[in-house]
Amino acid sequence: MTNRILLIEDDASGRELAVFNLKKAGYEVTAVGNGDAGLKRLAAEAFELVITDVKMPGISGIDVLRKIKESYDNLPVIIITAYADVELAVEAMKLGAQDFLGKPFSRDHLLLVVEKALSHHAMISELHQLRQNAVSVERPILYQSETMAIVLQMTDRFAKSDASVLVTGESGTGKELIARRIHGQSDRALGPFVPINLAAIPAELVESELFGHKKGAFTGATKDRLGKFPQASGGTIFLDEIAELPLPLQGKLLRVLQEKVVDSVGSDSPTPVDVRVVAATNRNLEQEVAEGRFRTDLFYRINVVQIEIPALRARIEDIELLASQFIERFSDGRTLDIPNEIFHHLKRHHWPGNIRELENVCQRLVLLAPENQVRVEDLPFIKKSSPNDSADWLFSGKPLPQTGISLMDIEKSIIEKVLQLQNGNVSQAANFLQIPRHVLAYRMEKFGISK
Repeated sequence: MTNRILLIEDDASGRELAVFNLKKAGYEVTAVGNGDAGLKRLAAEAFELVITDVKMPGISGIDVLRKIKESYDNLPVIIITAYADVELAVEAMKLGAQDFLGKPFSRDHLLLVVEKALSHHAMISELHQLRQNAVSVERPILYQSETMAIVLQMTDRFAKSDASVLVTGESGTGKELIARRIHGQSDRALGPFVPINLAAIPAELVESELFGHKKGAFTGATKDRLGKFPQASGGTIFLDEIAELPLPLQGKLLRVLQEKVVDSVGSDSPTPVDVRVVAATNRNLEQEVAEGRFRTDLFYRINVVQIEIPALRARIEDIELLASQFIERFSDGRTLDIPNEIFHHLKRHHWPGNIRELENVCQRLVLLAPENQVRVEDLPFIKKSSPNDSADWLFSGKPLPQTGISLMDIEKSIIEKVLQLQNGNVSQAANFLQIPRHVLAYRMEKFGISK
């Protein structure tokens, strides 16, 4: 496909000569005589390159460059200026110009600069497409709740920077999915994404896993080992369960983040690394700091940006969508009918294991489903309670069921009924239940109860 070039030049003879040379070289050229006309053409048509003179009546070439960078950031711009105007050329390059041409310029020089700019533009476009492809291969984050929409908007906004990110949330909420999304949306998307669960590694092996070791550094070190940080160089490392990192190693991790070098076990010289860190925890790190189990300086170093993922019970609107997708994934091509009663029970469950628990429950429903329908009786938390709901039993006057009751369901039901009795007044409800108001507020949040 022929590259389309927009030429903005107020000097008629210079414009005609440049158009002639560019067209002869095989380019498609649109030429205008001032900046305003150029911006109008740019708004109406697609171009792969803009060449603009700096000194023109009306809007200057510098202003044209500024406006292009505001609206068409990846569009390359070549500035034409007199050789004497070195300061203007420098200013243009600082503003994002791809290159500049000093007047008078030869045909060969013009074509060389144009070819270089278009090649760079093609490379940037290809990288952008590869990044988009890298993002698309990750598991999508399914949601329809406003709560999750806000979290993902924040995630995408921070992804473009190189700042360290701390992802918090209960177990099973999808912290690694958020970390992978950050990596996929970043300028490091083509680099490696290296996850490591610090809770799953014996304490004596953590240093070697993170930073690597040299042959003979300790008993069993029969060969050199590249640690996770060097493996992630040029990309992103995901430090899951960061609160489990032993205190002595927290200082070494801090040095890596500050100095951008790692000291492999048994090595005499540090190794440079270029890594973005995304850490995650289900603990309250501020409390860990206060109790002396986590370094204050490391906390502030990894907590440049914090993203908190809501518990599943705080995004009930997403449960039906997630469950439907999980059941479809595990059904292996079978078409299964899902009774509405299934979704009713799923939305009432507390989900201490969050999305991971929901995924496991859906897999169980599919495995136990006879023929083409999933069954309510196959829900594991239904098995633990009576055929009638535990909370309904409380106000029914019936004897205790033989199969057991759910204390959480009973507590939730009492709180809901008292709040209804007190017209949603939390303070009055707390007095009625004879507990402090903050305790009631905590339980309301825990059970996903609104006023």
